[in-house]
Amino acid sequence: MSKFHIIDIIIFIFYFLVVAGYGFYVYHKKRNKDVTASHDFFLAEGSLTWWAIGASLIASNISAEQFIGMSGQGYDIGIAVAAYEWIAAIALIIVAVWFMPVYLKNKIYTMPQFLTTRYNETVAFIMSLFWLLLYVFVNLTSILFLGEIAINNLIGGNAASGHVILFALSIFAIFITLGGMKVIGFTDVIQVSVLIIGGLATTYIALTVVSQAFGFGKDALQGFTQLIKHAPDRFHMIFEKPGPNSTPHEVHNYLTIPGLLSYVAGIWIINLNYWGCNQYITQRALGASLPTARKGILFAGFLKLLMPLIVMLPGIAAYVLHQKGMIQQEMLVNSKNGQVLTDNAYSAILGYLPNGLIGLSLAALTAAIVASLAGKANSISTIFTLDVYKKHINKNADEKNMVWIGRITIICALAVAILFTWSDTLGIGGEGGFTYIQKYTGFISPGVFAMFLLGMFWKRTTGAAAVVGVITGFVLSVLFNEKAPQWFGHETFLYTAYQTVENGKLVWEIPFHICMGLAFFFTMAIMILVSLGGPKINPKAFALDRSMFKVQPGILAMIVITLMIISFLYVRFW
Repeated sequence: MSKFHIIDIIIFIFYFLVVAGYGFYVYHKKRNKDVTASHDFFLAEGSLTWWAIGASLIASNISAEQFIGMSGQGYDIGIAVAAYEWIAAIALIIVAVWFMPVYLKNKIYTMPQFLTTRYNETVAFIMSLFWLLLYVFVNLTSILFLGEIAINNLIGGNAASGHVILFALSIFAIFITLGGMKVIGFTDVIQVSVLIIGGLATTYIALTVVSQAFGFGKDALQGFTQLIKHAPDRFHMIFEKPGPNSTPHEVHNYLTIPGLLSYVAGIWIINLNYWGCNQYITQRALGASLPTARKGILFAGFLKLLMPLIVMLPGIAAYVLHQKGMIQQEMLVNSKNGQVLTDNAYSAILGYLPNGLIGLSLAALTAAIVASLAGKANSISTIFTLDVYKKHINKNADEKNMVWIGRITIICALAVAILFTWSDTLGIGGEGGFTYIQKYTGFISPGVFAMFLLGMFWKRTTGAAAVVGVITGFVLSVLFNEKAPQWFGHETFLYTAYQTVENGKLVWEIPFHICMGLAFFFTMAIMILVSLGGPKINPKAFALDRSMFKVQPGILAMIVITLMIISFLYVRFW
């Protein structure tokens, strides 16, 4: 297996200099004098093109969560995890056609501002705090943790070098983020290009290694054929409901992706909330015109279709190679009990790359991590500065003061994330990075999505209903995820709980997609009941008309092509 070489270091440093240099150029040459300093810093209002918006969406979305976490899930359960990416492409269509016109017509720049405009300050303040805690303690920490594991494993380091990597990733992200959203948006074009090229190179090498392992030479197509032949259970999108004779692994798979029930609610709530009600994501498009925003979002949808090829197939390749007796030690790195760590799958595959390509793939991985950290940090900064500091701490803050508060917030957020990641205080390693993010984000997703959906499209929804909804959604999520099997039994007309091992103990668990669906539907029902006690048309309701949602022929063509590709993929791998 190849090892880190001087050429890899040179390639990686070159990548760093290119991104940093381009960021410096954008910062000084693309200033927009027609917008205020704060909007320029937080939103890059009007200066991002559609391709920059699309690239920035993907660069910020694809991070260690996907490269390490989803690759680990590819090793563990296979292609079914691609549902997160392929359904996301459909969710992006929905966001582009129906959500963005509402945001842009009402000049919404932050998600808390949406809640203030549609509901009231109380709802907005509660959700500002929720989002800040989520972004810092779930997203930033998990991205840093998974990034440290991957890069440290690749260079053969130890705990000390891991801590150095934490600081290096954070400093790189700070360097980009302090230039504001405009620098993030345009440097993300480079980041996503490196991400895709390096990611595809890794997948190609992984497939050729599999081909060679079974005596077929360096043939990537043959390698893919061998994956299907030797791991057929990893190439099914839909898992069947476990029965009395199901293996623990089959139960685990269903708990992660509960078959068709996942598509009834859970995976849609995850994706529509993430792509449509998430400051971190929507911020890229909120400063653009509607046609530009729509093209950018749909372009991101096209790129999402590629992501399983880049981040999931290497995980399945790692599984097949490990079953054949290869990469044994690589899959045990940092294991405390001698069990395989699935999050090691991607870095194990990277070890097969030739000198030079390791540097490129490391650059791709770092690009994904840094872009995601920068995007998250900027969103934290935007929400805190515009929706907490400006409204509740210093209402007279001027533009210069707000930009400096935003920069200080970025540094503080990353410092806190480093502190909690240092010794994995939050137990991300035990959960598995991808599952950790999806599960704990899912605690607030049902209430938030219900609040946004009714707020946009039902004029009767009241502020009181929104407050009740966000609290109810969170409480019900915790109830179904943590307490329902013990309180109400393992089998009810609403759910089935399954026995699994968690932290060495047997526990009963409901698939968290089903938990999200139940929490969402009950929250919607309660919000509707509360709203029925108010006026038939809430005075703060948005004015909607059909013309807002019309799409141009070119945009319609992009939508049709995306849906055709997704249909083909599901027919092939059902």
